[in-house]
Amino acid sequence: MPEARIPTSPRPAQVLRDHLIRHRCGEPVGVTSVCSAHPLVVEAAASQARSDGGLLLVEATSNQVDQYGGYTGMQPDDFAALVYRIADQAELPRAQVVLGGDHLGPNRWRDLGPAEAMDRADALVTAYVRAGFAKIHLDCSMVCAGDPVPLPGTLVAARAARLARVAEKAAGELEQRADLVYVIGTEVPVPGGAQETIDALTPTAPDAARTTVAEHRAAFAEAGLDEAWERVIALVVQPGVEFDHLRVVDYEPDAARQLSEVVTEHPGLVFEAHSTDYQTRTALAELVRDHWAVLKVGPGLTFALREALFALAAIEDELIGEADRSDLVNAVEAAMLADPTWWAGYYDGDPDQQRLARRYSYSDRSRYYWPHPAVFSAVERLFLNLDDAGIPLPVLSEHLPEQYRRVRTGELPGNARALVVDHVRDVLRDYAYACGAEGASA
Repeated sequence: MPEARIPTSPRPAQVLRDHLIRHRCGEPVGVTSVCSAHPLVVEAAASQARSDGGLLLVEATSNQVDQYGGYTGMQPDDFAALVYRIADQAELPRAQVVLGGDHLGPNRWRDLGPAEAMDRADALVTAYVRAGFAKIHLDCSMVCAGDPVPLPGTLVAARAARLARVAEKAAGELEQRADLVYVIGTEVPVPGGAQETIDALTPTAPDAARTTVAEHRAAFAEAGLDEAWERVIALVVQPGVEFDHLRVVDYEPDAARQLSEVVTEHPGLVFEAHSTDYQTRTALAELVRDHWAVLKVGPGLTFALREALFALAAIEDELIGEADRSDLVNAVEAAMLADPTWWAGYYDGDPDQQRLARRYSYSDRSRYYWPHPAVFSAVERLFLNLDDAGIPLPVLSEHLPEQYRRVRTGELPGNARALVVDHVRDVLRDYAYACGAEGASA
C-alpha cells in the first residue's frame, strides 16, 4: 500500500488522488462532492473549502450539463467557468478546485439505439475532458433502444472502457495533457431521491461489488487501458442510504459491514456514496470510516437554500409593505404550476399534498426553478428589500437562529445573501466534520 504523502502537484486529479491515498493509509478523511449548479450553493461550498483548507469538488451530471446545454443551459466549458469564477471570488486557490462529471454515458439518449447513443456519449466525455473536468464517472448502465434487458455487466463494462479510451484520447490532445481519474460502478440510488415511498434498502451484495470491479478491469485490459485502470480511484456501490419525499433511510453500519470490507481487497480504491443528503453528522462520519470516502450531496444543499430563502421571505413579510414585497414563495409556486415538467412525475396525492411537496419535499424539485426569470427576479428583490430595510436581530433570531448567533458574535455579516450562503454551509459543516477537514468544528 502506498505511503501517505503531502500533495505536491497542482493538477486537480493528483490533488484528489493524494487526498484519497491518505484515507487508504488509515486517516479518517474523505471528500465532499457537491452536486449542484446553483451559484449560491457553489459559493457556500467554496467558502467552506477555504475555511477548512480543503478541496472543493464540484460535479455536474450528464443531465445538467452536456454538449447541447443540458437542463441548465450550460455546456461543460460554461460550468467550469462558473465554478472557477466563484472560487476566485472566494479566494480559493485553483489548485484546490476539482471538477467532476457524474453519470457520464448514454443516459440522455436512451431512446436512441446504442450505436448513436454511445457516439453522443463519446462527444459528451470529450467535451468534459476538454473543459478541464478531472474526475470522470463512467456510467453505461442505461438500457438503450434495442439493448438486451437486463444489460449484461460485461457490456456495461465494455462501454465504460470505450468512454475511458475516448477520455484518454481527449486528454492527450490538450496542450498540456490532462490528468484524469475515473470512478466506476453503477449501483446507485435514483438521482435526486426516490420517486416512490421507501421503507428500507439493502446494501450492494459484496460479490456484486467484486464482480463489477473484475468486469471493468477486464474490459480496460481488453481496450489496452492498463495505465488508465491505475487511475480508477472509486467504486460506486449502495451503502443503504436514500431519501424519498418525506423520509430518510439512515446508514446502518452493521448492514454494510461485509460490503465495507470489499474495498480493502483492492489497494487504491475507495467507495463513493451517492444520495447521502439528509444523513446525520454521525452517519456521514460512519460512512467515511467504512471507506465511503467520497460523499455526494445535491438536493440536501438546495433544500437548505430554499429553507433560507423562504425564511427571508417570512422576514420580508414582517418588514416590507405588501405592494413592495418580492412575493418569492408565490413566485416559485407559480413557476412550478406553469411548467410541471420537473415535479409532476414525482409528487402524487391530492392538490394539498402536492402543494406541500412542491415546497418542502426532501427531493426538492423546486431546485429546477430558481433560474426561472420571475423567480430569479424575486430573489434579487428579496435581497434588495431586506438589505435596504435591515433585519432586526430579534426577527432574525426567530427565523434563522444559527445565523443570528453568528451575526451576534461578529462571525457573519447580516446581509441577506450572506445569511443564505451561511445556512447552506450549515449542511456542508456536517460533511466537513465527517470528512475530517482541519477547520471543521466538532
